Amino acid sequence: MNFFRGVICFLVLTCLGMFPVALAAQESSGRVEKPAQSSARKPASPEQKQELASDLPAWAYGFDNATEGPRPDSPDSEARGGKDDGTLRHLPGSTRSFTLTQIRDNSGPADWYPEDHPAMPEIVAHGHKPTVVACSFCHYPNGKGRPVNTNLAGLPYSYILQTLADFKTGARKSADPRKSNTNVMIGFTKSMSDDEMKDAAHYFSSMKWTPWIRVVEADMVPKTRIANGIYLRVKGDEKEPIRNRIIETPEDVEAMEVLRDARSGFIAYVPEGSIKKGSTLVMTGGGKTTRCTICHGADLMGLGPIPGLAGRSPSYLVRQLYDMQHGLRTGEWASLMLPVVSKLTTDDMSAIAAYLASLDPSTSATTATK
Repeated sequence: MNFFRGVICFLVLTCLGMFPVALAAQESSGRVEKPAQSSARKPASPEQKQELASDLPAWAYGFDNATEGPRPDSPDSEARGGKDDGTLRHLPGSTRSFTLTQIRDNSGPADWYPEDHPAMPEIVAHGHKPTVVACSFCHYPNGKGRPVNTNLAGLPYSYILQTLADFKTGARKSADPRKSNTNVMIGFTKSMSDDEMKDAAHYFSSMKWTPWIRVVEADMVPKTRIANGIYLRVKGDEKEPIRNRIIETPEDVEAMEVLRDARSGFIAYVPEGSIKKGSTLVMTGGGKTTRCTICHGADLMGLGPIPGLAGRSPSYLVRQLYDMQHGLRTGEWASLMLPVVSKLTTDDMSAIAAYLASLDPSTSATTATK
């Protein structure tokens, strides 16, 4: 009986794992892919346009609202530093130098700190042309990634492989079809060989997950603009209400967006009181859901093949909870997740994500500030 319960727990929380592997960022191809024409709750014909749910947390998908169209994208956009004039760029702590063209090369992006990670397999370092870009382009060589995709470092090997398989079969999609990198990722997995998937899974799972996101509770936050799916702070000291959003923004905008500095992390601004509320939901269920510690471990760092949650991207966490609630995760045993997420509001999801993101992966103690 104990063994049976253990198996069910594993299967439920494997579906719950909130980190589907997105081996492509929104900017991976340098353009916005055509959104998938599918419904969040039922299949749609190619002629039908997916209607976005009224409670869609558009901010988690990289949009201001649920009505605007897909954002135009370009590898040499102003946010990424504009046209390359051939100047060699540098970063503190790195002995290397690269031009903007080299930094933007999605088949061999700049690796500023090769000493920070193991030797990259070919699929991670270069992908394979013309159908798969380098995993390191979107997720960085150290696997820490950006809010627009996900954090891969330290995820279980078997979990990464299952997620790749789910992308390939279409069992993982996005509730917001404007988020083009989900569709890009589906295409990548259809072009990747089994050995390439195993190489990528071995590589990213071999690295330890360490602090990358600083969580700050606030009612007013720095004014931002969305570029390439990421909230970027604008110059000056202007602020705006956080409302019911999480604003995940780079610690250093130029280092992250222009230079792709794999040592420059993120700040996640979360609404006042959300961490306490999230703690209750995560640790007890709060009468609405199943407590996360049952299968993700008392320290929320994962258990066996079940992924850890501590210190991960809150934007990404909210997307996955919402996608599961709306039936966009349809892999084997996904139906077991429906009662877990069915009673959660988007505010509940944000609170859960805020608390989890605030945890230090090395101690699982909250490090949030005001």
